[in-house]
Amino acid sequence: MKVLLSWLKEYVDIDITPKELEEKLFSTGFEVEGVEYLGENIEKIYVGEVTSIEKYEGTHLYICHVNCGVHGEDHLILTGADNVFQGAKVPACLVGAKLPNGMEIAPRKMKDMMSYGMLCSGEELGISKDWYPGADVNGIMILDKDAPVGEDIKTYLGLDDYVFDISITANRPDCQSVLGIAREVAAFLGKEVKNPDMSYTEDGTSNPDVSVEVIDKDICPRYLSHYIYDVKYMESPLWMKRRLIAVGHNALNAIVDITNYVLVEIGQPMHAFDMNTLEGSSIIVRRAEKGEELVTLDEKKRVLDTSNLLICDKVKGVGLAGVMGGLNSEITENTQEVLFESAKFMKDNIRKTSRGLGLQSDAAARYEKGIDEYSVECGMARALNLVQTLGVAKVSSTHYDISAGASTEKRIIKVETAKVNYVLGIEVPEEEMVRILKNLAFDVELQDGVMTLGVPRYREDIEGYQDIAEEVIREYGYDKVVPTFLGEALVTNGGLNAAQSKELSVKQFLCTQGYFEIQSIAMTAATEFDQFLIPADAPERNVVQLLNPITENLSIMRTLMAPAMVRAIENNIKNGHEELRFFELANVYIPKALPLTEPPIERKTLCLGTCGSDEDFFEMKKTLENLAAANGLTFTYQKDEVPYLHPGRTAGVYCNGELIGKFGQLRYEIVNNMAIAEGKKADTRIFIAEINYDALAGQFKKEIKYTPETGLAKNSRDISMLISRKFDCGTIVNEIKAADPVITEVTLFDLFESEKFGSDKKSMAFKIQMESPVADVTDEMAGEVVEKVVAHLREKFDAQMRA
Repeated sequence: MKVLLSWLKEYVDIDITPKELEEKLFSTGFEVEGVEYLGENIEKIYVGEVTSIEKYEGTHLYICHVNCGVHGEDHLILTGADNVFQGAKVPACLVGAKLPNGMEIAPRKMKDMMSYGMLCSGEELGISKDWYPGADVNGIMILDKDAPVGEDIKTYLGLDDYVFDISITANRPDCQSVLGIAREVAAFLGKEVKNPDMSYTEDGTSNPDVSVEVIDKDICPRYLSHYIYDVKYMESPLWMKRRLIAVGHNALNAIVDITNYVLVEIGQPMHAFDMNTLEGSSIIVRRAEKGEELVTLDEKKRVLDTSNLLICDKVKGVGLAGVMGGLNSEITENTQEVLFESAKFMKDNIRKTSRGLGLQSDAAARYEKGIDEYSVECGMARALNLVQTLGVAKVSSTHYDISAGASTEKRIIKVETAKVNYVLGIEVPEEEMVRILKNLAFDVELQDGVMTLGVPRYREDIEGYQDIAEEVIREYGYDKVVPTFLGEALVTNGGLNAAQSKELSVKQFLCTQGYFEIQSIAMTAATEFDQFLIPADAPERNVVQLLNPITENLSIMRTLMAPAMVRAIENNIKNGHEELRFFELANVYIPKALPLTEPPIERKTLCLGTCGSDEDFFEMKKTLENLAAANGLTFTYQKDEVPYLHPGRTAGVYCNGELIGKFGQLRYEIVNNMAIAEGKKADTRIFIAEINYDALAGQFKKEIKYTPETGLAKNSRDISMLISRKFDCGTIVNEIKAADPVITEVTLFDLFESEKFGSDKKSMAFKIQMESPVADVTDEMAGEVVEKVVAHLREKFDAQMRA
């Protein structure tokens, strides 16, 4: 939530710096996500008066002499804008000035004359016409004739101000407003809160045709409405527009701006209905019927169900309660009569409606945390006060206050000071507790260690001594809490367990291979199954569905790692990074049965992804073999199939006969559908490996013993053969190794297919590494081993050796 400092100061006397205020808010439990200075990078820009102006002959320029008061009464400034005139008040940037875009003003030669500054536009100051009239003019911004010459432009335009972006947690809904934060600031500064003016006068006029009915009070426990008439369609005053713009709202018209102003100031979402659009001049609050439709203010049709609370007239829906109004009842220039709405809707219902329809709004964000009934009353009173103050409309005596019966009196609770101290683990003096709670607007009576507390009506979150303990320690200071062990706590050495250490070592090893770790979201979209060509009956489509997903793109728990890896590679290619090696070690989620009756299996999976000019199938295979060797294991490979991988460049990975994963090249059709430049698609080759890490971890040895080098001579030989295409590389490699125990490694280094070999033959060339633990591998011994291999391959595969 954004809060403007000058707005906050209207309700509490703040005598500390913005930095100190930020630190105080942090110390009392409010995370300040950012502090923005509206006048950032605006320096040495003042209100100037053009004392003389003449055309610079032969150019499009004008020669201006500008008076900036105490900052110099005669500055020679050239401008190309033709809307400047003698006597005009303008923003004058002097030499050394800075603009929000980072531009610095220096003396500049224009044609044959030097210009010592610049006159600037509203756009160059970063403001619009709603911030200052005329800021959108295509030329220099002309200031009001009463603008004080020499005044800093930040002060004159209201830019010498700060916006605090404060994260409001769900347990403090009373603070999601300027007034709510003002109460907290007043408490820790020991100051009084000056509430906004909520007074108004009804003029005695009534409209007997207006009627309001709440049918479903269980989800709408309080509903206030008030009829106003003689509505003027007008702009809001400048001070109101500036405040709304500073905290992220657009200025539209006075009636709508008042509702938004109350939303930010009081924290009460409001709505204004054009009475001319309400059939029967009626409002009915009820649950929607299944399939009922409403076009909301964002011009989208919403199909509702019985869980949605609908604001209706006698015939149709006119608003989605607590979320967004209907397009059919919006305020227009023809609006003459308005019915204001200020209500409390139950937060769980609003959250379900907002998430279910994928419709977010400022009102829904506040209702989801909770709105108290005191704010409902204050919001309506403040809106009517602004209506009269601004002269927007007349306030009639026709109003409704419909309640489910909740008390409008302060709740009384009793809290033992000893219990508060027990929760905190320290001794806070009773008088200090009383002082803190009084500062927080509690009524406090202390007798014999028991506090009788009158809870402010806007603090519906306060229930017992635990909540009071939280209030006390926020103000007393978390730094006063003494760290202690829990009664049954044990001292441990800490650190990683064996499994965590092994995971870390795997990650570190992959980093040595040039891979970078990524982290992706465990939720994904069901549409990715189609994009990755997963068959309709594939087990991967048996997924855990989220009941209330944030978006449709995050509606299921993933059963595959590959799609997220491909998206990460895609985003990097779009940003010009094309040589990539990524890995991710995370869970996939496999339901044991559907519908879910127990938690799904969370299977840890290692996913590798590579892309680049030096990457290919064998480079990824080399990574896997290096990973196996580093852990004292041996992987074997067999031709396999994966829907999203190239059918001729996919292999299964086996460890001790167990299939632990698959890898290969991403299909061309998937690459062609990626959001990368068309010219890059033909040259983009992506390789993916997906390894069941849990299965791999089961193969890890408890200890890996170092085997020293024997110092004996090794040897190697290359062989080339013609062999049937039906035999895959992994099978051939295994048979070569089986021919003689001195063969330690077999690597395919050439594969060639040609019609001259026949349609069923292929040429394969292998390097055979040989090593003996007891003797040198001589050339003679190597030759004998090769003869064994050749004989074995002829017998096994009918292979024909090539020279």
